[in-house]
Amino acid sequence: MWMVARGLGLLALLVAGTDREVYADTMKTTTIKVLTFNILHGATMKKDGNLDVVAQVILDLDPDLVALQEVDVRTGRVGGQDLATQLGHRTRLHPLFARAMAFDGGEYGVAILSRYSFRSTRAIPLPSSPDNEPRVALEAVLDLPDGPSIAFVATHLDNASKIDRAAQARMINQEFGKRDLPRLLAGDFNATPDSETVTILKESWTPTDGLDAPPTFPSNKPEIKIDYVFFSPRERWVAKETRVIENTLASDHFALLCTLEFSTP
Repeated sequence: MWMVARGLGLLALLVAGTDREVYADTMKTTTIKVLTFNILHGATMKKDGNLDVVAQVILDLDPDLVALQEVDVRTGRVGGQDLATQLGHRTRLHPLFARAMAFDGGEYGVAILSRYSFRSTRAIPLPSSPDNEPRVALEAVLDLPDGPSIAFVATHLDNASKIDRAAQARMINQEFGKRDLPRLLAGDFNATPDSETVTILKESWTPTDGLDAPPTFPSNKPEIKIDYVFFSPRERWVAKETRVIENTLASDHFALLCTLEFSTP
């Protein structure tokens, strides 16, 4: 009897393995290029406010989705420009802005640029101490050309308090980490790969690169990695390439470009 049971068990494993192979063979993959870029409110390292320099970085990389941090909309320091709309126009991508706080006669926050139109959007304020800058997470749900939908979240975590960063990471997991949709998270997290903040995020997300990833900040003398792209669930995504864009003029951060494959049945 043991031999029969053992044989049946082996047969079951073979059938299950065959099913997995058939399932894998029927999966469709979509390649998505994701860029995260802290744009230093468009100032550039020359402090000349030449937004074309920032736009050219994006154009040269031709991403499908972009998470932007330090975005000014109609503030005095950018002469009343709407940087999100201006960059959308220059790159021919759909712009979406979320205000983290009022600033200098206008607004300051994060933005998304997307090759795909938005099915739904929402902005979630993140917890912060009274003396620190307010922070926000911006989500866009997008329909990809071949049908499936994904959620893309852009954010910029606190730079002054690791306590605030940890609380913000927990809020992101709570609000965005358990959704049914496949999802991406990108931004400037002001946290190194071995930090508590990144450890918390990894409870719900998988980073596209590891502890030995190249530094992204500061661009004039890069020393630490604080810019990331994450994905979830793990089984639906494959990170094919992650590349630091070593441009020392456009911003005090290097942009980070990730090429991912997304699988659908």
